[in-house]
Amino acid sequence: MAIDPDKLLNRDFGSVQETYSEKDCILYALGVGMGLDPLDENCLRFVYEDDLKVLPSQSVIMAHPGFWAKEEDTGIDWVRVLHAGQEVIFHNPIPTSGTVEATTRITEVTDKGEKIGALINSERVVRDLSTGADICTLITTILARGNGGFGGQRKASSTKPDAIPTCDPDQVCELPTLPQQALIYRLSGDFNPLHASPSVAKNAGFKEPILHGLCTFGVMTHALVKTCCDYDPSRFVRMRLRFSAPVYPGETIRTEIWQDGNEIAFRCKSVEQNKIVINNGYLLIKNKMES
Repeated sequence: MAIDPDKLLNRDFGSVQETYSEKDCILYALGVGMGLDPLDENCLRFVYEDDLKVLPSQSVIMAHPGFWAKEEDTGIDWVRVLHAGQEVIFHNPIPTSGTVEATTRITEVTDKGEKIGALINSERVVRDLSTGADICTLITTILARGNGGFGGQRKASSTKPDAIPTCDPDQVCELPTLPQQALIYRLSGDFNPLHASPSVAKNAGFKEPILHGLCTFGVMTHALVKTCCDYDPSRFVRMRLRFSAPVYPGETIRTEIWQDGNEIAFRCKSVEQNKIVINNGYLLIKNKMES
């Protein structure tokens, strides 16, 4: 299936507004596995409305333009699309409720060849409509596995992946996922049938529905906010990573962490698959006194 990179680069997404409540924040947190131990006071702050906190990873679903790759005018073979990478720059803390507005644009389309596919980068800026302040900037990379070989540029302009140290990690955090995790997470807005329909998953080459990459991202964020920030989400400044393999619901995600002051390198493994599922992770945090 052919894509037109110029058409994608000039695609008008318009602006998206979303009004959300504390209930939506709680549903998101439950969707990424918070609250498995209802007696854990730290986790309870993300799933109970009394002095509620918002996970930084919730930024990726705010005023989302939807599964635009499925729209016919893109020319994208949407069944074979995978989330390849994600970066988030945090400008202000995420409010527990309110109305936000986001604008999205495609910034780069790279031809990696017929055997690999096309890398498509997009940027979304989310702002608080009541104050006008930017909340975050999201830079997303998808791999359209069925759309390579269109004759476009072969080398992406983005920087090299962040290096992972070769020594043993300073800290490790293992968090389980539920067998029904993808079915809960999709209620926050990502209704890609790859994560719910066994037949769609098999047609895409998977043995069963896989966990959303951004759900894995949320579990990973839980591990980082727990291990590096004492459950204070306001300390997150910038985070980026690459997705390297899918997780199946019910698997345990092991986050390996190397910390050098305010800079943190990390990666995640599926314990059951013994496979790296998130790699080249980088997190910049504020000092405790700055948050």
